[in-house]
Amino acid sequence: MTCDVRARKVCLRYGREEVLKNLSFDLKPGLIYGLIGRNGAGKTSLLSLLASYNRPTAGSLLIGGEDPFENPRVMPQVSFVYPSDYSEEYDSAAGYLRSCHRYRPFFDLDYAKGLAGEFRLPLKRPVKSLSRGQQSALNLVMGLASRCPVTIFDEIHLALDAPAREIFYREVLEDRERHPRIMVISTHLVSEMEYLFDHVLLVHQGELLVNEPLEEVLCRGWTLTGEAGCVDSVSRGKRVLAERTLGGTKEVTLWGALEEDDRDRARTRGLQVGSVALQDLLIHLTAGEAQDVENR
Repeated sequence: MTCDVRARKVCLRYGREEVLKNLSFDLKPGLIYGLIGRNGAGKTSLLSLLASYNRPTAGSLLIGGEDPFENPRVMPQVSFVYPSDYSEEYDSAAGYLRSCHRYRPFFDLDYAKGLAGEFRLPLKRPVKSLSRGQQSALNLVMGLASRCPVTIFDEIHLALDAPAREIFYREVLEDRERHPRIMVISTHLVSEMEYLFDHVLLVHQGELLVNEPLEEVLCRGWTLTGEAGCVDSVSRGKRVLAERTLGGTKEVTLWGALEEDDRDRARTRGLQVGSVALQDLLIHLTAGEAQDVENR
């Protein structure tokens, strides 16, 4: 089955609390999606819908044109990898990989064993005796080797040390090329992982603030620096995410398309135009401080 994802006006409530509000987006095979946002924004709730753990309260979510919830045709197509409690798990890490091979239709056991070797996982030891970092590495091995058409990683990399994270990042890119599929990575390590993303989904307070290719997101965030009066003149009427002043010098962070006319005006006034990292855009867009210069 073709495993594209189509969400339209998706809402999710827990009791009276609405945790997701009218989310609409598409996920296409072959792309890596970065799901970002602050704690409590609704990221894991959204992933739980994709993984069939919950059903939307309203709206529609389809995977391969079908409702994934308790759907035996769709559920094997999705791998949801998240931090797990292994304190009562006596089976060995090798046993876990064999179980995945038995029950996951696309699982590549040889690839899993090779990747486990790169992470230096002691496969004969009980999973409960592994360190948190080793347990995270085991989860990543199972997720990557699952080769599921929809593969989801939810903050699974946080317990890994820097060398192990680099192995994960490399394998995400290389295995995507070998086996194109939808990958969704939810992370707070935005500055470290930004280069992995083809597309960005920014969730804030249950709403989807950004749903764009990474390059387009980065093009919409820019800075102006120079003499305060000139900065105010060029930025007038634009959405200001942040600003700071030192003496007569001012820097503003703006959100919106940088037109050639803006560059020309900045250049003629001696202003510097700069770029903004994705992590900084996340901070500014979710800070509740964005303002329109015309309304100040």
